[in-house]
Amino acid sequence: MFELLKLFYDIALFKKSPADIPSSPFLQGLVIVSYLTINFLILFMSNSWANAVVQIVVEISLIAIFCHVVLSWHKKLARYSQTFIALLGVDVVISLCAIPAIASLNTPMPEKSSFYLVAVFVYILLVLWHWLAAGHIFRKALSESFVFGLGISLLYLMISYLINMAFFA
Repeated sequence: MFELLKLFYDIALFKKSPADIPSSPFLQGLVIVSYLTINFLILFMSNSWANAVVQIVVEISLIAIFCHVVLSWHKKLARYSQTFIALLGVDVVISLCAIPAIASLNTPMPEKSSFYLVAVFVYILLVLWHWLAAGHIFRKALSESFVFGLGISLLYLMISYLINMAFFA
C-alpha cells in the first residue's frame, strides 16, 4: 500500500505519469474504496453521513464521465483506466494532506485568528496543488502541453464546483 501511495505522490509531484500505473480492475477498485473512505471522512466533518455519501458518489461519477469524454474527444480512450486511477489516487494523497486544515476550518474559532488564517492558506495551497497535479495527469494522458492540461483541469474544477453548488449548497 505504501508503494501505491508513493506512486500517486510522485505523480502529484510531476515525477511520474498515469502511464506508470498498471491498468488493473483490482487497483481501480482499491483506489475507489480509498477515495470513498478519505472523502467520506472529510465531508462527514461538516455534513450528514447520507449527504457525504451522495456527494462522493456524484463526484466519482463526474470524474469518470469527464475523464471518459475528454479522452474520447482526443481519441485516447485506451488510457482511460490509468488516467481515472491517477486522478482518484492523487486526490487521495492530497486529501490526506488536507485533513488537518479542513478539520481546523471546521472547528469553531475566531475568523481572524492566526491559526484560522494559516488553515485557510494551507487549504488554498492544497487546492492549487490539486489543480496542478490534475493538469499534469491530463497533459500526460492527452499528450498535450501543460497549459492545455491545466485548462482541462480547470474546466473540470469549474464543472464540479457548479454541480456541487447546484445540488449540495
